[in-house]
Amino acid sequence: GDALRERVVALLDGVGLSPGSLYVDKLPHQLSGGQRQRVVIARAMAPRPRLLIADEPISMLDVSIRAEILELLATTVQEQDVAMLYITHDLLSARLLADDLMVMRDGAVVEQGPTVRVVREPEHAYTETLLAAVPRPPGVVAR
Repeated sequence: GDALRERVVALLDGVGLSPGSLYVDKLPHQLSGGQRQRVVIARAMAPRPRLLIADEPISMLDVSIRAEILELLATTVQEQDVAMLYITHDLLSARLLADDLMVMRDGAVVEQGPTVRVVREPEHAYTETLLAAVPRPPGVVAR
């Protein structure tokens, strides 16, 4: 009914698809990749979870939209007081979002700790490999 539609519009507004009334009746093929990802986040937040699991949420997005989605995730987690398990190979995005970092290889934890420490002082060779894969502008030194 009307209450459900209002809730959906509010969720869409909350993820930056504003006004939500313009998006509520759109089909997936009518939305950009970034807009679709925002809908996925709105759907995940609909039941008011205490934990949000984000598995490679920006990997298929254009570079231009990745920062916006990361900012949306960070804002959503803070404003909705929800914990997030962020799964990625991209340690740059993990560094921007995560307080604590756990590095896994072949299903086993090889390193864990505060994100800043793990990124600045990696103790495991696989962590160093992941950090070396982070693209950097010319002239920027690792860590």
